[in-house]
Amino acid sequence: MRSYLFPLVLGLCGAGILIALGVWQLQRLEWKEGILAEIDSRISAAPVPLPADPDPVADKYRPVQVAGRYIDQPIHVLGSTKADGAGYRVIQGFETQGRRILVDRGFIHLDDKAAVLQGGPLEITGNLHWPAETDGYTPDPDLAKNIWFARDVTKMAKALDTEETLIVVRMTSDTDPLLTHIPLTGTGIPNNHLQYAITWFLLTLVWLGMTLYMMWRIRRSKAIAAR
Repeated sequence: MRSYLFPLVLGLCGAGILIALGVWQLQRLEWKEGILAEIDSRISAAPVPLPADPDPVADKYRPVQVAGRYIDQPIHVLGSTKADGAGYRVIQGFETQGRRILVDRGFIHLDDKAAVLQGGPLEITGNLHWPAETDGYTPDPDLAKNIWFARDVTKMAKALDTEETLIVVRMTSDTDPLLTHIPLTGTGIPNNHLQYAITWFLLTLVWLGMTLYMMWRIRRSKAIAAR
């Protein structure tokens, strides 16, 4: 019986750890779903006037409404959508009540990069956003060709001489046929905790299977030695 003790204890302890990790991921799943529900609720709330000093944490996703006109030349951020393929996000300066802010106007095709877009005046409804799209591998923008590879609010604001405030358009009072709005939603935020939980539980089954196999091998070895 002693020969079975070590693999049995090892198997049960390992299975307990794996099950605990799976349960923890289910708890994380519930937590993440609550956050996503809160984000969706914030995104879809009634718009308010643009805050005087927007906070990147407290005001992230806040719906706002502004009136004014686009200014200067836009920034083109290389990207793609499932419906349209490769193209550019159009980020442009917007003047409203004496302030200069950034507006993510939406998406254009590659062939429309040089097209002249409508300039206003108009009203915009959208959501405040400070996207975290850059890391150590993000290339610097090609300023000569006006091609950027991520929405970096700090750098874009410096390039266009605006506040570090970005509104992602949900709708406007005057639509441009070349542009496709890409409003903020919570669907793009990753939530893989269910898959992680399933992985841990499957590993538990594998671990227990290996434990049973080890004990079978011990029993078989004993039976052979007893002959």
